[in-house]
Amino acid sequence: MPDYDDPEIEEQWCNEQREAVAAYLQNEKVPYNEIGEWPAFHLAPYLSLWAVESREVLGSIGWWALCGDVPLDHISAGDIELPQHPRKALRVFSKNWREIVRAWDEGTEPANVRLGSIGDREVLGPLLTTRAKFLLELADDDELWEE
Repeated sequence: MPDYDDPEIEEQWCNEQREAVAAYLQNEKVPYNEIGEWPAFHLAPYLSLWAVESREVLGSIGWWALCGDVPLDHISAGDIELPQHPRKALRVFSKNWREIVRAWDEGTEPANVRLGSIGDREVLGPLLTTRAKFLLELADDDELWEE
């Protein structure tokens, strides 16, 4: 396994994550201006969280994108209470994923969600559950968020 404490390896990993986020956002047709040069939060090689600049209000965050050993996903910055903060974004991703799994467990389809096919739910449900728990643990860990 690479040594992610090595700044060069960490930088290479972050660059790869940024490229994956860019490809994902383009594929999803998300209107954005720029992706941050460096993750707003990351824990290599597990996840990277990116602030994505709004196309409508230059200089402000319009989206948050998540990448790594988690499903590639994005949320609107409008889903996060102000002021914007990566910790809050992780909590929203976690909440959204738990709601998706809850809906599937109830036999319903969550609104505005495209995530695999119905046959994938047996694999995706447990994955989303464990990753949602992981995100919430990170968001709740005060030592990670010392200013």
